[in-house]
Amino acid sequence: MPTVGFAQHDHNHCVQDTVTQVEKMCTDHGLNLTPVRKKALEILLEEHRALGAYDVLERLHDAGFGSQPPVAYRALDFLTRNGFAHKVERLNAFIACTHPDECHTPAFLICRLCGTVAEAGTDIETGRFATLAETTGFTIEKAVIEIEGRCPSCTCEETA
Repeated sequence: MPTVGFAQHDHNHCVQDTVTQVEKMCTDHGLNLTPVRKKALEILLEEHRALGAYDVLERLHDAGFGSQPPVAYRALDFLTRNGFAHKVERLNAFIACTHPDECHTPAFLICRLCGTVAEAGTDIETGRFATLAETTGFTIEKAVIEIEGRCPSCTCEETA
């Protein structure tokens, strides 16, 4: 699973591909991707940074949807519950999943300077954490891996 967020890419293509994948997955699994849920996903996909629920709510309101917090929270709950978005605990914010069609445990690379968040794949099921869990008799049910540092752009700016 490639890391998405720091590298230059066709962002419009990135957004449209993800929305198309989510629409297909909802159809295939009998999930109801309502207009507000779809718009919330599009809002999260606008840029590679995590957004708080109230940021999403404000943008939903600007797009003609309700202005009450449950509007955003219900949409975000649907997106995270179905693997279309993730909650970045460190930021108490949400980011669209860049690989919604893959079963994975993401690691979030969070730039402390510009706020960009990249999603990278991990080998939680077979790597060091799995070995540690196995040797202690622990069963991993959920993992959130968040790494804070500087993105390539900010690192280059600091050294220039």
